[in-house]
Amino acid sequence: MSKNGFGKFAIGAGIGALIGILVAPKKGSETREELKVKFDEFLTKVKSLKKEDIQEEFQLRIEKLKRDIDELDKEKVLNVAKDKAKIIKSESQKLVEYAKDKGTPVLEKAAEDIRLKAIDVTKGVLDKLENKDNKEVKEEKKESKKN
Repeated sequence: MSKNGFGKFAIGAGIGALIGILVAPKKGSETREELKVKFDEFLTKVKSLKKEDIQEEFQLRIEKLKRDIDELDKEKVLNVAKDKAKIIKSESQKLVEYAKDKGTPVLEKAAEDIRLKAIDVTKGVLDKLENKDNKEVKEEKKESKKN
């Protein structure tokens, strides 16, 4: 196999491995860690290619993918959850107002209970996401100090 053909094969194999990891049924943190390892393995293969411009382009793209994956877990998921929490709070308030408009004390009480529970549940989810994010940042700092 020529060097050019091997390079294409290596790139194809690396991309296939990355896709395989992404669809694997594992915990998110395990999958992200495996993906980072695969990125590093892929970069090692890319570095073995002779053309410097190809190496640099692949390195830049892999680094961008790593950053995007980290951002997806940390910022985007939390932002989506916050947006959903606002929607749930608004919709549950509308339910209470509708019950009040209909003048049914039993329904008004039930709607208020639903509203409070919805707020409690969304707050719990947001707290978990924010705490997870803080724990991951602390773990990353510890890991970087070791290296």
